[in-house]
Amino acid sequence: MDIRSLQQPLKDAYRQAPASSRITLVAHGRQTDVPISCSVDLGRAIYEAQAHKGVGGNGTSGCSGDLLLGALAACAQITCQMVAAAMGIPTDDIEVMVEGDLDLQGTLGMSKTTPVGFESIRVKFDVRAPQATQEQLTALQQKTEQYCVVMQTLLHPPRIKNEWVDAQSISA
Repeated sequence: MDIRSLQQPLKDAYRQAPASSRITLVAHGRQTDVPISCSVDLGRAIYEAQAHKGVGGNGTSGCSGDLLLGALAACAQITCQMVAAAMGIPTDDIEVMVEGDLDLQGTLGMSKTTPVGFESIRVKFDVRAPQATQEQLTALQQKTEQYCVVMQTLLHPPRIKNEWVDAQSISA
């Protein structure tokens, strides 16, 4: 697949109308019949999620931490593949593994000093490209890390605005 040819008309359109490159992605969570699970609608697929087994879930679906790590793995994987293809780097295989460490005592509110959330996240790229030069592999690493949206978002967190809607005032 020729990534450059695929993306060229998009880049041209964004240069002509810069505002057209701005998009908003939406994810919508909905409650289920039990408080330890929900559905997440991404507009193209619906995923079931539940509380981690370590905080009361039953362990049959991914938890929100799994979804976050999965988003990072998917973004890193696709970005690396697309960058390699665009740069003409021949690869035999690319595999990305993401691991994250957290202490569930923070999530359960057991300790004021234990943080809630991931304390560390590791992304391991296993790129098998025996015909690639070291310069190509270095450029692949730099560009993959530079253009991976989820990685950059986690490294440079955006402002998050929470809004609580009072359903009672809406129906009144």
